[in-house]
Amino acid sequence: MGRIRTWVTFHREDIGQHELVHMSADSTTVEDGVEWAAAAIPRQYASGHEIASVLASLGKANAAKYLLGKVPTGIRARSGELGEIIGTQYATRELGYRMLARLRWKDSREMPMRGDDLLGVRLEKGGSLAFLKGEAKSRAYLSKTTLNEAETALLREHGRPSAHSLSFMASRLFEMGDTDLSNRIKAAMLQNRIAQKQVTHLLFTFTGNNPRKILREHTESYTGRVRRLVVGLQVHEHQEFISNVFKRVVRSARTR
Repeated sequence: MGRIRTWVTFHREDIGQHELVHMSADSTTVEDGVEWAAAAIPRQYASGHEIASVLASLGKANAAKYLLGKVPTGIRARSGELGEIIGTQYATRELGYRMLARLRWKDSREMPMRGDDLLGVRLEKGGSLAFLKGEAKSRAYLSKTTLNEAETALLREHGRPSAHSLSFMASRLFEMGDTDLSNRIKAAMLQNRIAQKQVTHLLFTFTGNNPRKILREHTESYTGRVRRLVVGLQVHEHQEFISNVFKRVVRSARTR
C-alpha cells in the first residue's frame, strides 16, 4: 500500500516549534484516494491472518460477512472512523510510529472506543521512547468548536497519553509477540514518568472545506509545552468520498 502523498498535494509550514501540513485532493486524484482508503480499511477491523482463517474454514461468503459485520453502517460512525484510519496511516507511513489497528477491538461497530484516538510509539536512538498522542476529527466543515474538542482531549493527562491507552497498547503488543516494545511501554508507565518532551501531539482533521487558515490560527494560539503537528486533509466532496470508500469496501469484500 502506498503513502498518502500518492493522491494528495502537500503544503507544509512551521509555526514556532510546531508544524502545519495541509493535504488536498482534486478531481483528478480523488478516485485514487477512494481506492487507497478502501484498501486500508479491512485490516483496521481484522488481521489478514484472521480473515484468511475464516476464509479457509467457512468460505468466501462467510469471510465477507464476518468482516462487514465489524464495519460501521452509520454515517457518523463511518466518518469518524475513516478519519481515524487515515490518521493512523499518516502516523505510520509519514511519521514512522508503531500504531495499532485499534478498531479491531471495538465492543460495538457503531460505538466509539475509549482512550486516545491515535497512539503511536517509536524507539529512538539510545533506547528512549517517543510517543505520539493524537486526535482525529472528520467533518464536512471544520469549525473552532471541533478544534476546541480536540484540544481538550490532547491536553488531558498534562498532554501525555492516557494510562488506559498505554495499557491497551502494551497488552495488544504483548499478545502479538512484540514483548520487548510492550515491556518498554510498561516500564515507561510504571517506573519512569513520561516526560512531555517525549510526546508529540497530532491533531489530524479530515474535512471538505479548506482547513489551513483555521488550523494556522488555532496553532498560533496554542500555548502548551508539547510539540504539535497539525494536519488537515481536505477532500472537497467529503461526504461523497466517505460513501464511495465504504461502498468499495463492501463490494470488494463480497467479490474477492
